[in-house]
Amino acid sequence: MRLHVEIRGEGPDLVLLHGWALHGGTWGPWLDELEQQARLHVIDLPGHGRSEWPAGLLDLAGLARAVSPHVPDDAAWLGWSLGGLVALELARQHPARARALVLVATTPKFLAGPDWEHGLQPEILDTFTQGLAGDYRATVQNFLALQTRGDERARETLRLLRSQLAAHGEPDPRALRTGLEILRNADLRDVLPRIAVPALVLAGEHDRLTPASAGRELAMALPVARFKLIERSGHAPFLSHPGEVLAEVTGFLARHAGVAAA
Repeated sequence: MRLHVEIRGEGPDLVLLHGWALHGGTWGPWLDELEQQARLHVIDLPGHGRSEWPAGLLDLAGLARAVSPHVPDDAAWLGWSLGGLVALELARQHPARARALVLVATTPKFLAGPDWEHGLQPEILDTFTQGLAGDYRATVQNFLALQTRGDERARETLRLLRSQLAAHGEPDPRALRTGLEILRNADLRDVLPRIAVPALVLAGEHDRLTPASAGRELAMALPVARFKLIERSGHAPFLSHPGEVLAEVTGFLARHAGVAAA
């Protein structure tokens, strides 16, 4: 399978894994600063951006296996939303390969349930799943709007997301369907105590998709983790509050992955 990886900058390796329906180009201009401290491996997930969709990919474990050959050993991994789940699954599969984890708007279980109140209500995800069968472009646009809701810079953040949406080509509909099924079914809560990698968990105060409380629970369950709330932000704090996120990320990586602090 051909996976598109853009490598930029110099320094310790840092792998970036984006969220559902998007691609590596949507990380935004804060990467221009980050590449001054690290060598970035900006990955388009399978079926997203310029990456092909492999036959037979059905679940989170398969998605992580598809990404694994493109992740250098002894690198830090930065995952956002679905990309954060991939980073956690990679750490489960290969516990000795990561130097550190940065998990942005990430939850071990995306949907709420009787034993997990920190997730999205299932009927909301059902609406997106049904929408893919009709007008998937409109469904993706609605998903982007939900990501920015509640953010103090919602309009500007949504504009940034929409401007980059198709910059690497449209996502494969199969990747969109499978991605939503992964969000529906993945549950990594039981494996978190075994992921003994230094981790930074960043959560948006007003995130409507992965509530800040999910980030707190994630950080408490990981053996070596720090939680940071990005106030007045939504699901994409690296776009709405890039300076604060950059300082948190580089400060953490300076302690655990050899990256110079911004």
